[in-house]
Amino acid sequence: MFIKPLVKYNKTTKQRYNIYQLCESFRLDDRVRHRIIIGLGKLDELPSEEQKKHLGKRIEELLTGSINRLPLLPVDEKVEKLAYYYYVEIKKKHRYDLGEAGKDLQTVDLSTIKNKDAREIGAEWLCKQAFDQLDITGFLRQKKWSEENISLAATHIISRAVYPASEFKTVSFIRENSAICEITGYDKDKITKDKLYKISHNLYSVKDELESYLSKRTNELFDLEDKIILYDLTNTYFEGRMKNSKLAKFGRSKEKRKDARLIVLAVVINREGFLKYSNIFEGNMTDSKTLETIVDALSNQTSFTDRKPIVVIDAGIATDENLKLLKKKHYDYMCVSRSNLKEYYADTDSTPVEIKDKRKQPIELMKVKTDEEDGDNYLWVKSKAKALKENSMNGLLSQRFEEGVQSISEGINKKGGTKKLDKVYERIGRLKQKYPSVHKYYDITVSDNGKGTATRISCEHKKGEDHDKKAGIYFLRTTLDENDEKTFWAIYNIIREIEYTFRVLKTDLDLRPIYHKTDDAAMAHLHLGILAYWLVATIRYQLKQKGYKHEWREIVRIMNTQKCVTTTVENIKEETISVRQCTEPTQQVRQIYNLMNYKYVPFHKKKSVVLPAEINKNDTS
Repeated sequence: MFIKPLVKYNKTTKQRYNIYQLCESFRLDDRVRHRIIIGLGKLDELPSEEQKKHLGKRIEELLTGSINRLPLLPVDEKVEKLAYYYYVEIKKKHRYDLGEAGKDLQTVDLSTIKNKDAREIGAEWLCKQAFDQLDITGFLRQKKWSEENISLAATHIISRAVYPASEFKTVSFIRENSAICEITGYDKDKITKDKLYKISHNLYSVKDELESYLSKRTNELFDLEDKIILYDLTNTYFEGRMKNSKLAKFGRSKEKRKDARLIVLAVVINREGFLKYSNIFEGNMTDSKTLETIVDALSNQTSFTDRKPIVVIDAGIATDENLKLLKKKHYDYMCVSRSNLKEYYADTDSTPVEIKDKRKQPIELMKVKTDEEDGDNYLWVKSKAKALKENSMNGLLSQRFEEGVQSISEGINKKGGTKKLDKVYERIGRLKQKYPSVHKYYDITVSDNGKGTATRISCEHKKGEDHDKKAGIYFLRTTLDENDEKTFWAIYNIIREIEYTFRVLKTDLDLRPIYHKTDDAAMAHLHLGILAYWLVATIRYQLKQKGYKHEWREIVRIMNTQKCVTTTVENIKEETISVRQCTEPTQQVRQIYNLMNYKYVPFHKKKSVVLPAEINKNDTS
């Protein structure tokens, strides 16, 4: 296309002047002809011929490309304004075949097509939209954080949710594998492990306020009331000596790591799986001693309505002292009774019911009454699956206990074995200590010669004692007065959610083990994992509401099929066209986006054109 001047004569003023037309060339019968697209008038706004030439090129770019396409050459404001005006006029009068809207036609050399810089973007984009949904950016802005630090914090939290690893490995992931920085706007070349360490400490410095903000934010976002809350503890171990640590202590490891120092993580969640409060205790802290600290913080972290929430706890925390504490603070509770009731009878006002667990195994429920003076209500529970497990365990433990007694007997009868009566009783005592759940079902008798030497040991199963009949039976204890056994069971069964929370934190988000060498670094590490869990909980809650119940690792695997890639190609003008674009989401990825009401891509297309390099005569490169 080009702008063609046409000379006109004004008979009144006796003067000649030019008007301009936008024309295009075409060939007909081997002759080049011109077709007028639109008249441009005198173009008094553009005094120079160079401006008129740029106007023609800019209109052509708009007609052959997209209305949103950036100019290939810099143009001034007057040229740009006129170009858009005539583009609209041409489109309105149908003077040019524009094709489909937004169509960008180029003649390219297919042999020059290259794909490069392919990076994962699906899981990162899913987490970024959850990050924005929680408005963590807004909270950090209120704390006067700089935009750069907010972008770095978002980058680190999302990376932990998608690729939980050490700060050193996270740097490699961000620089080489992930497109997270293209979403958060942080320069990936500036990422270092020291910056990631520092931003983790900065996030931990606002832990309590951020946790309270997110607790209230999710309640408002999803219209939750925290009617039921769950409290439990777990521990994780350190890979290192941690001699100077005030938190890392030897204790009872849930991973059976007796050789490693521990740290205890306590969390409170609601029935939907959102965190309400978290705290970190010394590794040798027993479960039952932590409740008072947590209860004192609950009123600030939960949104109470007319009454305080029901607290669901496990048997390890449900000591009599803790239950009295909850009553004193006016909390209703539900827990597993720490000891089986010896005297109880069925409640005549209720009817025993049978339900099925997730594996279709029967569970019998019956409300019972007891002579206990605590005033609590009890629910008798018998689980077939639990009975099979306990019988299997008791069978194995009984076998090992009997083998231990047989070993003591062999020591009495063989030369050089343990025969002294007091030593034999010591061995029996240690054996009973090792198998506390099964030794009570046996009668052990030791015979001696009257001179302090054992001569024989016998072991017989007690008559009338059959642990198989008691297997799978336990009692739920609560302050609630409810006649429907199914309601009792439904409330307690919510505790499965906190078990899933710990599994996500320790396994999916890599909080186990801890490799940091100082308490501050360990606390920041745990808090970063908890922040990542907020994204996981936000995403999974919304998906579960729509019936989508995949595990987090499976969701990440599915989302990682969406990539971001740069495609380059040369056109006939030897210009290199680069297009940065996200791949189309697969059916499974699209399903997740649709259930969440999230956007498919963070950006549709980033296009750039590089002009061919000019080579001088003396340039031998």
